[in-house]
Amino acid sequence: MNLLDQRVADTLSSQGVLAQAVPGFQPRQGQTDMALAVSRTVQDGGQLVVEAGTGTGKTYAYLVPVLLSGQRALVSTATKALQDQLFSRDIPRLVEVLGLPIRVALLKGRSNYLCLHRMEQARHSPESVQPGAQKALAKIETWAQSTRTGDMAELAGLDERSPLWPLVTSTRDNCLGSSCPRYRACHVNLTRKEAMAADVVVINHHLFFADMAVRESGVAELLPTVRVTVFDEAHQLNEIGVNFLGQQLSTVQLHELVRDVLSTGLQLARGLVDWQALSAGLEKAARDWRLAAGMHRGAVRLRWTGQHPDGVDPQAWRSGLQAVTQALADLQNGLDMVSELAPDFQRLGDRTRELMERAALFADTPNPEGVRWAEISAQLRLIESPLDIAQAFSALTRPVSPAMPSGGDPLTADDEDHEALMAGVPRHADTANGRPSGVGQRAWIFTSATLGDEPSLRWFTEPCGLSSAEVMQVSSPFDYARQAALYVPTHFPRPGDAGHAGQVASLVLQALSILEGRTLVLTTTLHAMRSIGELLQAQSDGRVEVLVQGQSPKRRLMERFREGGGQGDPHGRRGCVLVASASFWEGFDVPGDALQLVVIDKLPFPPPGDPLFEARSLRMTQQGKSAFADHALPEAVVSLKQGAGRLIRSETDRGILVVCDSRLVGMSYGRRLVRGLPEMRRLEDHDAFMAALLELSKDATNS
Repeated sequence: MNLLDQRVADTLSSQGVLAQAVPGFQPRQGQTDMALAVSRTVQDGGQLVVEAGTGTGKTYAYLVPVLLSGQRALVSTATKALQDQLFSRDIPRLVEVLGLPIRVALLKGRSNYLCLHRMEQARHSPESVQPGAQKALAKIETWAQSTRTGDMAELAGLDERSPLWPLVTSTRDNCLGSSCPRYRACHVNLTRKEAMAADVVVINHHLFFADMAVRESGVAELLPTVRVTVFDEAHQLNEIGVNFLGQQLSTVQLHELVRDVLSTGLQLARGLVDWQALSAGLEKAARDWRLAAGMHRGAVRLRWTGQHPDGVDPQAWRSGLQAVTQALADLQNGLDMVSELAPDFQRLGDRTRELMERAALFADTPNPEGVRWAEISAQLRLIESPLDIAQAFSALTRPVSPAMPSGGDPLTADDEDHEALMAGVPRHADTANGRPSGVGQRAWIFTSATLGDEPSLRWFTEPCGLSSAEVMQVSSPFDYARQAALYVPTHFPRPGDAGHAGQVASLVLQALSILEGRTLVLTTTLHAMRSIGELLQAQSDGRVEVLVQGQSPKRRLMERFREGGGQGDPHGRRGCVLVASASFWEGFDVPGDALQLVVIDKLPFPPPGDPLFEARSLRMTQQGKSAFADHALPEAVVSLKQGAGRLIRSETDRGILVVCDSRLVGMSYGRRLVRGLPEMRRLEDHDAFMAALLELSKDATNS
């Protein structure tokens, strides 16, 4: 065992500094095994994929060897909340305990930082006259005088959904760059400079892929100087990546352009151009185009293999798109008339041209190498993307030298940087740390609690282009057979039948009468979430608070649920049941008695009409594989594991998982789904389920 491996093992041992300094730290063999694998990869380079079961302690398992190695590192995670946790809690704690002189930086997307230039313009925007807007702007202006980072997360009371948020932040579309009058004081630029000087930089997957697509966020500049890159919650990489590596056009983008043109035009060039007429023309065209896509219940994705999406009126669709293109052209002419007055108009002109180019792309037939679809809700969004990130990501992570472009022309500085980025090879010396970053191969580490349902982890590695990666699985240290039970009510109607949501709600109400809260209901569709939530709110006796996703901000729902309550609560708070979909299936961590029952309404198979799922299934079939066994089933296994993972979050947790779908025990493929779950004991009937609930309630009351 070499020196780094020995230091890693010692640090994570029962006699190590973490056991002595971190309350509650317990050495785990799986954590040490993973950490030593990360240590080897950091030293030797290459790709390591680790599925680390819940409770392994994977965060410390990769941070300890990375920090002790002294190598410059980039750590990417799935959400901004996890980013903040790494930057504010996990890394500082380790840096202090290990006594390391390490500089850490946090890098988010541009729209997360206050834009001083746009803040100064915000009081002149139409939105600023809304009730309460002036008071909120005054609060932002006061905070702007004291903040060092400009990170909007510091500003309490302003939600990302606030209409003021886009008025005081910038995006790639509306940033003026070096032409901005507040360029030298720009929080984004100052944050990037800090990142370039740091030893460890914490980012998120969205930022990483946005930069791969447009090289705008600073990651492209940073990545060639980094020797170790870690992707935590890596199971989300493929889905996030395909959304950024394609092309998009939406009515949201058009409405945002209208807002910025009207505000800037009236403030800086009033009377020179009829801004009201040009803005109204584009706004009407965007609205009519959305109507041409038809009316649908909820949000839908429409297949698109020909000239227009399936199910829309061809003539109305073409007319709508042509009207948008003409309105953009008219707007472009108006902006050209005043382009020399201010850099704001030049950037608006660039945005308008980019949207015209995308409109032309979507007026043409789809690229046969990818997939195109239309997402229709209150807004309209068109997407054309690759089926996965394999090609882009394998080019990024393979250990090869940058090649001469086809044609033999020398690379420009920008092209060479991007070629180095895409090849995954350091080009520059790490001057900020006084050491070359290109010593040896680069190390790429990917980890998550769920990366597939078989030892090869093909579900993750194939779409990410990681065919040569070392693969490792680390089991959870939790005693699931003792701590958790699985119940499948076989008497329920099939999912999709009219009475299914009612039966789920009835079962939850019975459980609530015993647990008085402590229950999370996860649904596979928004429709089921609303149906079950409405039934529970209508039939609850008031002793339990029924929380439904969408009725309050997500952060508030999570905080209220974690507060717990219920039987024996010393503070007299009501218990909670939370009914949620989508984003609550993962990343929602509630250790302790506040969560003891997780109810899943049905098996989370991908929706059969989804265009991206259909295109991937077709490719599987063309390759001689089974679209169900090789695609739909592994997707369901991973999603089910994620949902079930909400239940047991510590060694002392106890709880019950209910899957209200008899296919789990009645169909042959159900065995594969069950194998993907932790080895919980089985509750064979409803009486056993009710008895287990009473036992949980009794234990919670006595604790």
